[in-house]
Amino acid sequence: MATRKKPVISARKKPSQARSTQLVADILEAAIRVLVRDGAPRFTAARVAETAGISVGSLYQYFPNKEAILFRLQAEEWRQTMDRLERILGEASVPPPERLKTAVEVYFRSECDEAAFRIALEDAAPLYRDAPESRSHAEQGRQLMENFMRDALPHASVQERVFAADMIGTVMSAVGKTISSQDRARAEIDRFAAAMGEMFCAYLFRNDKAS
Repeated sequence: MATRKKPVISARKKPSQARSTQLVADILEAAIRVLVRDGAPRFTAARVAETAGISVGSLYQYFPNKEAILFRLQAEEWRQTMDRLERILGEASVPPPERLKTAVEVYFRSECDEAAFRIALEDAAPLYRDAPESRSHAEQGRQLMENFMRDALPHASVQERVFAADMIGTVMSAVGKTISSQDRARAEIDRFAAAMGEMFCAYLFRNDKAS
């Protein structure tokens, strides 16, 4: 059985001048418009170049293929979300239960903001998910939650903390994606977040006492 070839998603070169930086920004903005308008199945580098008003050759100077463009969009979205969650979960002056509840609310809101773009980006994920760079981003998310668990559950075993981090990360991701596809009002999203936060805390801190 042939081994599935991993996609090449690294940028070809980084912009070094203001003009080239703006060109990359224009490409990414055009990519968002194409992805939302046409969906993942019809997303192509040629469509992005046309929407950006540049030649395909100019686009290929910075991105080797459509997978690289999509991954860059995902990486930017992921970085913004992870930066916010890292600040919240790492705030030692705030009790762990409150940190977790706030993190759930922020995550759910981020998933529902610009929902059409995020849903289309998730549909495109199979195109770049197997690349090493993509796996590295997923590992950063797991590590962030495990770091929080070390602080929140100091008496739990390593295995218990790893499981708790994986469970909460998995559930947050799944529920966040589901509600983002349902066009819910902000008040409903916040109720979901509050309920999920309470459930997570009930599980985590009961488990900590039991250990």
